[in-house]
Amino acid sequence: MSTATQTDLNRITGDYTVDPAHTQIGFQARHAMVTKVRGQFKDFEGTFHLDPSNPESSSATVTIQAKSIDTGNADRDTHLRSNDFFAMDEYPEIKFVSTSAERIDDDSFKLNGELSIKGVTRPVSIDFEYNGVETDPWGNTRVGFEGSTEVNRKDWGVNWNAALDSGGVLVSDKVKLEFDVSATKNA
Repeated sequence: MSTATQTDLNRITGDYTVDPAHTQIGFQARHAMVTKVRGQFKDFEGTFHLDPSNPESSSATVTIQAKSIDTGNADRDTHLRSNDFFAMDEYPEIKFVSTSAERIDDDSFKLNGELSIKGVTRPVSIDFEYNGVETDPWGNTRVGFEGSTEVNRKDWGVNWNAALDSGGVLVSDKVKLEFDVSATKNA
């Protein structure tokens, strides 16, 4: 990870658009209590205002097309799109809108906001690490951040499960959300 210098911080202050070709919004959950299943959303857009010197003025909005879920298994993806999980026909978008931001140290930030899934909006906090700033070959200022948080899917009404003989369940309630973000500064 990069250590943010004052020059970096001054350089990255501004408005950004998330680059979906170089960003991953993923998740992982336990399956049958013995392994982790990972997936991602492939269709999303996001914008943010970044001001590391005055974090409370920073903000972010991300909209995900729920049907773009991809776990690498077509049958599982169809089940996740169904009413058992995300009810994607009725709730086609998953949305995050920030409510506040705070700088923890040189490279760490906490983004607080409202996550909406299946018509339910609940608060979440996402810890982010600053990965650096660079000018790409096309002259764009590009920043990178990695972040994650853990949520209980039942808080958003994503309740389906199946009991196992051992007393466990097929799908864990806790889901880790992971973000590897590349964004370009708006002109």
